[in-house]
Amino acid sequence: MYTKHDLAEQLRLMGLEHSDALMLHSSMKAVGEVDGGADTVIDVFMEYLSGGLFMTPAHTWAQMSETYNIFDPRTEPACVGIIPNLFLKRPGVVRSLHPTHSIAVYGSSAAEYIQGEENCTTPCTPGGCWDRLRNIHAKILLLGVTHIRNTFIHSIEEVLDVPERFTDKPVLFQVQMPDNSIMPVSMYRHYNRHTAHISESFDKLSEAFFERGVAKRVVFGDAEGILCDAEGLFQVTSQILSHELNCLIERENIPREWWVSSL
Repeated sequence: MYTKHDLAEQLRLMGLEHSDALMLHSSMKAVGEVDGGADTVIDVFMEYLSGGLFMTPAHTWAQMSETYNIFDPRTEPACVGIIPNLFLKRPGVVRSLHPTHSIAVYGSSAAEYIQGEENCTTPCTPGGCWDRLRNIHAKILLLGVTHIRNTFIHSIEEVLDVPERFTDKPVLFQVQMPDNSIMPVSMYRHYNRHTAHISESFDKLSEAFFERGVAKRVVFGDAEGILCDAEGLFQVTSQILSHELNCLIERENIPREWWVSSL
């Protein structure tokens, strides 16, 4: 059984700094037995990153729809596991106002970071919280999951304007604002006619990320993890997609020469 000290030491061995900004995608089952369970895992990250930002997705895309369309960030559960849902309840944690792809953030600049998400019109709008991970030199940690769960890659596709990623028409959501007013938000949803889940193609980038040094394998508890540099992921993905913008969906494999040409 892992203790808080054990897990903090594993974060140190990853090379994380206390001032880092970190987005965590996680499987608590993969982490294994921890003294205190998921709450201890959250404690470790919040305390270790005390001088930076600790973030998790707080997505609600699985339940939000044309009929279930009122998003109250104070009460709506996330559809991405136990760690985000427990994290949302912690004092000092704030949640962005995006009706389908919100994030939860803890840190001195957390409230500033999430500003404006109620004005987004797509899942990972350029200039929004997901895109800004690269601007703040954030790291992304995948614990027990792969790039299939790496929402940041959706934001890269949006910046690069990859085609066939959205529904033809937006869905009207209603966002419960901090002053209890209701703000209508028209939001396009993820959609591609070839696949039910666009992100299932993202693992095609894994080899390129490792080889270019923008991702590395790490361990946390029992979980095999991938620690990534957001800006590095953006640069490598941009290079690959410059050869063929929709290659992640349209090609079974990505030619290796597409990412090694500038080494």
